[in-house]
Amino acid sequence: MTKLTKNRKSALEKIEEGRLYKLTEAATLLKDITTTKFDASVDIDVRLGVDPRKANQMVRGVVTLPHGTGKQVKVLVLCTPDKEAEAKEAGADYMGLDDFIEKIEKGWTDVDVIITMPPVMSKIGKLGKILGPRGLMPNPKSGTVTMDIGKAVRDVKQGKIDFKVDKFGIIHSRIGKVSFDSGQIADNIREFINTIIRLKPPATKGTYIRSIYLSSTMSPGIKIDAKSLDE
Repeated sequence: MTKLTKNRKSALEKIEEGRLYKLTEAATLLKDITTTKFDASVDIDVRLGVDPRKANQMVRGVVTLPHGTGKQVKVLVLCTPDKEAEAKEAGADYMGLDDFIEKIEKGWTDVDVIITMPPVMSKIGKLGKILGPRGLMPNPKSGTVTMDIGKAVRDVKQGKIDFKVDKFGIIHSRIGKVSFDSGQIADNIREFINTIIRLKPPATKGTYIRSIYLSSTMSPGIKIDAKSLDE
């Protein structure tokens, strides 16, 4: 049995067992129980009443968090030369096409998001085996395959994230940093959950939002009362 550290034990003592916390209370408590020396990530786990094995109950989408994620996102734009200036002006870290495709084929994937345009998808398709497992493959549904390169880059830099329910019916995502104030954390959570609610599949029956847990890097989870999101 793993021995509890002093900080872990202290954090668990501050969380009332079985209690559903209001959103603002949970955000404040999370900051209190996080003791890492670095700026820990704030993560959310949402269990849904869906069966992801059925295509008509898959939940996937994108959301732009009002206060961003707190992470500096490295963006690669795979585009034709005429779009490179637009990508650079919007804040892309890398832009180009054939040279980067070759680098990726050799194993380079040191970016967080890849954005591209429809006319060059035929060239990028062969990278699926490398990019797919890393969650980097551009996808029209997530807004990363578009002719509006500038907007796509700005959205990602400003806190746009994509999410997808896993095989257990849970959506995991980073929604900020512990250095955010509790109000910013709460705002990001509201936007995230409201987006998931808007994506509720018509085929879903029963309770849709089963549970919401908030945690930070290495902290215990805090269960949030879904009804408090409207307060």
